[in-house]
Amino acid sequence: METTSLSSAVDAEFAPGTTYLNTSTCGLLPRRTVAAVRALAEAIGSGSRADSGDFEAVEAARSGFARLSGVDADRVAVGSSVSVHVGLVAAALPPGAEVLAPEGEFSSVVSPFAVRGDLRMRYAPLDRLADAVGPDTALVALSSVQSSNGRIADLKAVRAAAGAHGARTLLDTTQSAGWLPLDAGEYDYTVTGGFKFLLCPRGASFLTVTEEAQRTLLPLFAGMYAAADPWNSTYGPVGQLSGTARRYDEPPAFLSYHGAEQSLALLNEVGVDAVHTHATGLAARMRAGLAGLGHEAVPGESAIVAVPGLGDREPELARAGVVVSNRAGSLRAAFHLYNTQADVDRALDVLAG
Repeated sequence: METTSLSSAVDAEFAPGTTYLNTSTCGLLPRRTVAAVRALAEAIGSGSRADSGDFEAVEAARSGFARLSGVDADRVAVGSSVSVHVGLVAAALPPGAEVLAPEGEFSSVVSPFAVRGDLRMRYAPLDRLADAVGPDTALVALSSVQSSNGRIADLKAVRAAAGAHGARTLLDTTQSAGWLPLDAGEYDYTVTGGFKFLLCPRGASFLTVTEEAQRTLLPLFAGMYAAADPWNSTYGPVGQLSGTARRYDEPPAFLSYHGAEQSLALLNEVGVDAVHTHATGLAARMRAGLAGLGHEAVPGESAIVAVPGLGDREPELARAGVVVSNRAGSLRAAFHLYNTQADVDRALDVLAG
């Protein structure tokens, strides 16, 4: 596989017009991604093609995500959002099943279970989540990295506790896929929104399902795209569904997936390990600088830095061209491959006044 140095990839693909530290909200689109989306949109707008996009791009995006997440492409389903993927899993649980999640977990991870009304929801602090798994727990649902504060879950402990009690696991990797190495095969389900650290246009998302979990997960959204032979399944009920996780596909948003193909190819060229080293190094520099200013960030080795109680400084930073976010009262900065030490120092200079 072709490899590209991180610095050359950044030079070729990105030219931020701000000090952009907000990938936890939305990642920057690489130039190649913008070009792919623009080309498809212009072709559709001009009537020069007879369809709305290429299935080859969808399959390339599926394969690109599979490489990043350490599973075969036949374990990956494509869709449009995390909440839809989670809703599919929620629909498969029997009435009365217990779902355990961290306190303060992102809404898309827990709401599809809560709105059913006939499941038992239980919550525990993130650092005690593994201890809270019990014999009645059917599913543990959590994010690998918390959206509000960047904390990384003790995933090894959660997997061990779930396995000891026969509970399944659902992991949301939206805030980590692209910078934190992942083996999706270690979880019954993973769900990932592509528009953050995967640098995809919004509208591309990914679900992974183990072969064992596929036996009980119903393809409730099945249409022609979920069929073994899509183009001979356009009318009437689908006669035979795909024998892979593709049976859980939603109809693809082609503009998003034409872009996703390019973004995921870029990340695979650079490599998650290289991004991890770069992004966490910048985050460590940010935490040290904040400490020097008397601000205590949430500790850890995440690429996401959060400072409780400092969220009200977000407008001031924005006026100075530093883009961060205010989440649950915390100032949140997220670092990715296109960020530099100068970005860190600029943000610290503004905070220093």
